[in-house]
Amino acid sequence: MPITTTIQNRIAEIVFDVPPVNAFDSATWLSIPDMITAAARNPEVNCVLIRAAAESRGFCGGVDIKEMQAHPERITLLNRGNYLTFKAIREAEVPVVSAVHKFVIGGGIGICGASDTIIAADDAFFSLPEVDRGAMGGASHLSRMLPLHKVRAAFFTGGNIPAEEAYRLGAVEKVVPRAALEAEARAFCAVIASKSRKALVIAKEALNGLEPRDVDRGYRWEQGFTLEMYMHEDSQKARDAFVATGKAAEF
Repeated sequence: MPITTTIQNRIAEIVFDVPPVNAFDSATWLSIPDMITAAARNPEVNCVLIRAAAESRGFCGGVDIKEMQAHPERITLLNRGNYLTFKAIREAEVPVVSAVHKFVIGGGIGICGASDTIIAADDAFFSLPEVDRGAMGGASHLSRMLPLHKVRAAFFTGGNIPAEEAYRLGAVEKVVPRAALEAEARAFCAVIASKSRKALVIAKEALNGLEPRDVDRGYRWEQGFTLEMYMHEDSQKARDAFVATGKAAEF
């Protein structure tokens, strides 16, 4: 299967392996929430680790732009899959750690932003290229990671934020060599997994309740603008250009 779950030593590992770039279509996004919820509810699991397969070119390329180019009417399915995935991560009963390498794009930002902790390889970078893809969304979760003006600069330019910069700004717990990412992530999760499951469940609920704003509600607000953007002719032009050339359209 392209996305698998294994459980060992009280850690559930959810691994993405959807070539070529872990960019998920609407059906795949809709399948992920149940995987996360089931893993976190398992009484034998104290921590969930989300990562990409070792041979993957990057952590997550976001959504399948080719699907949206060919089937723009599926935007509501995609929106729902994204929303439910990120919500499932944030509301998971136990802590969720994302271990990322290379590109963390679009929906990958949502996964990381909804997570409790991020471990990054030294080649990782974070990006929201939505402004160049005819879409919106992702700032709500990036705002859990980075300061307001950094989020806006990244969103308006579609630029990349290297792992070291994300670490400097407090978004990333640790930056490690690419070859050591899996081992370092498992070691970090093992510390969490050694705790009382009951204590972890209570702590997760308490920490979520302490947040100054509702990130899920904020993301739903954003998705209304995503739908508005998808209905504009510039949105289709942006997707056509990306699929044809891999570059942003000119306006």
